Amino acid sequence: MSLYRYSTRVYGALLAAFLCLATFVCLAQAPAAPPAPAAPTDASGDWSGTWSSYNPAQASQPPKEQCKDLSAKVTNQNGVWEAVFEGNCGRPYKYNIKMQGHQAGKVVLFKGSADLGARDGGVFDWVGRATDKEFIGFYTSQYSTGVFSLTRKPSQ
Repeated sequence: MSLYRYSTRVYGALLAAFLCLATFVCLAQAPAAPPAPAAPTDASGDWSGTWSSYNPAQASQPPKEQCKDLSAKVTNQNGVWEAVFEGNCGRPYKYNIKMQGHQAGKVVLFKGSADLGARDGGVFDWVGRATDKEFIGFYTSQYSTGVFSLTRKPSQ
């Protein structure tokens, strides 16, 4: 075999290897397809659970109050969220609360402020988060601080 034919084959093989390597590097650096948008969570529906109040400065102490029978019916009318919270904690209560909410990935983040009246503690501010199965939040007012935790009621 002549030196010319040998060097042509070697250079051809090197060129093919280089092209394969360059193609692999280009494909590896190609931007990944953007992730598919998360399916929106529908926080509308019926929820049930508990709420409790506590003093964050005394976290080792049990909650001052914990009441069961907290329920909420959440609706979304053209982007305006509303919840009717009701239950019984020594006496029946029912509050209609308008909420600001927006989709963040697979959850809905809520926030709100409501005056429940002097008898029920005045103005409350709160933040919450709803998934397809749970609606949790934190609240604070002039007199108390606490949390609520609700799960979706099964469909009838």
